[in-house]
Amino acid sequence: MTVVGQAADGETAVYLAGEHQPDIVLMDVNLPNANGLQVTRRIVGQLPETKVIILTGYDDAEQVYHALRLGAVAYCAKDVPPDGLLNTIHAVFDGNYVVNNQVLTDEEIGAWFQQRAARYNAYPTEEQPSGTYTPLSPREMEILEFVTRGASNKEIAQRLTISEQTVKNHMTAVLRKLRVDDRTQAAVYALRHGWVRLETPLPPAAAGE
Repeated sequence: MTVVGQAADGETAVYLAGEHQPDIVLMDVNLPNANGLQVTRRIVGQLPETKVIILTGYDDAEQVYHALRLGAVAYCAKDVPPDGLLNTIHAVFDGNYVVNNQVLTDEEIGAWFQQRAARYNAYPTEEQPSGTYTPLSPREMEILEFVTRGASNKEIAQRLTISEQTVKNHMTAVLRKLRVDDRTQAAVYALRHGWVRLETPLPPAAAGE
């Protein structure tokens, strides 16, 4: 087993994955400048043969479901013992899935998805067709991070050089997708799932809406 690269943020992870085309990627959900699920989707989209193992401090059943829908093949808590992580790496290299320390075959993971599909129903959009569901679009994730830091619609609009109405439209979509009632609940959801790290600087504004 050889470690061919190490990245401290999402963009570097995507770049190094493309350069080295590794068999396995260990992906942290809580990255400084991106959500690990978004990065997973990008890597798997570019390198379908690469297998992504999610590592997280947030043991959340719904996030496990969405991570695997995005293309991850295993989901481990960060406190997994070394032997457990090595076993997971070998299991997914052999073509299996690992969820809650259980090794599942293709057939078994299909049944696992069917049991959870209704409970964790996705909300497909034009940007994310149902087959490539991700919790939020990149712009929605960006706006949610501003909301989590207490920014108003006006402040967000100025920061991203978009209209306040556009911000409101995105927030409406965020609340619907997360199935929450208001901005505070959306912010709590983002923090609980590890999508936002308040100790890091805000990312630069993305181009477009």
